Amino acid sequence: MKHYKSLLAAATLSMALGVAPSVQAETLRLLTWGSYAPDNVVKMFEEKYPDIKVEVTFSNNEEMISKLRATRGAGFDLAQPSHDRIFAAQKEYNIYKPLDISKIDTSNFAPNLLDGVKANTTLDGELYSVPHQWGTSGLMADKTKAPDFKAWGDLCDPKYKGKTSMRLKRTILLGMAFDMGEDPFAAYSDLDKYQGLMDTVADKLIACKANLKTYWKAGDDLSALMLSGEVVASETWDSTAFKLYGENPNIVFVPPKTGALAWIDTFTMPAKGKADDAAYKWINFVMSPEIVPLMSASTGAVSALNDGIDLMPEDKKAALSAAFSAEDLANLKFFANIPPGIEDIEGKVLEKIKAATSE
Repeated sequence: MKHYKSLLAAATLSMALGVAPSVQAETLRLLTWGSYAPDNVVKMFEEKYPDIKVEVTFSNNEEMISKLRATRGAGFDLAQPSHDRIFAAQKEYNIYKPLDISKIDTSNFAPNLLDGVKANTTLDGELYSVPHQWGTSGLMADKTKAPDFKAWGDLCDPKYKGKTSMRLKRTILLGMAFDMGEDPFAAYSDLDKYQGLMDTVADKLIACKANLKTYWKAGDDLSALMLSGEVVASETWDSTAFKLYGENPNIVFVPPKTGALAWIDTFTMPAKGKADDAAYKWINFVMSPEIVPLMSASTGAVSALNDGIDLMPEDKKAALSAAFSAEDLANLKFFANIPPGIEDIEGKVLEKIKAATSE
């Protein structure tokens, strides 16, 4: 009783003196891509919501699924997988929770992107994601050194021998499949057919090894290779090319003639997240027109808002305009939902290519 009275007296004295009782800040744990939580944006969010502390873990699609699968959806409050990586992961591992879209201001979202993500990430009548940013994967070239570079297969053109690069990930498998006249997304429903297609692509990429300067692993590595001239053309994310365009306008993103591969990164809530309200606040904050330019400046990607391109910083907007015609934008190939078994096939094919090209 004495202890209770002492606490009550202390609280009363604190209020009388105008001193607020100490309240521990809630932690919002983000699992996201590098550059998707820039320091200036985090600082502005924490200033607006001083009762929330943002904790960031940078990752990628494969690692996000792996981390959340290992914990059954625990350890994080908001994740940002790409739109094609959610349906199957949820169906197989149950690592996400449905969104309450009434808590998200979607009034200025681009309808095609919002509807597309809804269609891709609705399971058993429950919605699991909304779009954040979009961009593409394709090619990049120094047009003074590779003026005719325009197709995935050009990475293997002998006239660029020792001067091209690519990343050993599923993007190059899909791109080469399209270049060979196939539609890999249409083959998803038949695993035997997809295996045969990937084996053919593997043979092509193994034979292409002699044409490459190196396989790149990180955007900074590729940037250095392009700026130095060691590499004149590469497979890349458009955001990497947009950043380089600001340093050397001869280096441009090249949408492949078969169409750039388009992705949409999302906001998705892990099943056992503990800070739902803080997560909704973060979504609404970073999707506000005031913050979108700061986010695009960091990522090089385009916001999923109606005026996402207009809200990009001028240098990124100029790079996008230099890269895409209206026809290129109409020819985008959006990644399709990945059904079970597809990534196992791709993983083994990538290991086969890696083993064959490291000899």
